Amino acid sequence: MAKEEKKQTGKDRQAFILRISPEILKSLEQWAADDFRSVNGQIEYLLNEALKKAGRKK
Repeated sequence: MAKEEKKQTGKDRQAFILRISPEILKSLEQWAADDFRSVNGQIEYLLNEALKKAGRKK
């Protein structure tokens, strides 16, 4: 069984502005809702998966 990742709190995260097209945002909102996540959580999940796939994160 894989080790569980430590859940980060708001203090552990860096905020930044993301400019995104309305069409992409709408699609992300729907995808996030389908996966029971916030849009922020969905973006973070997708980035983590992409980093793992690219071999840039364990």
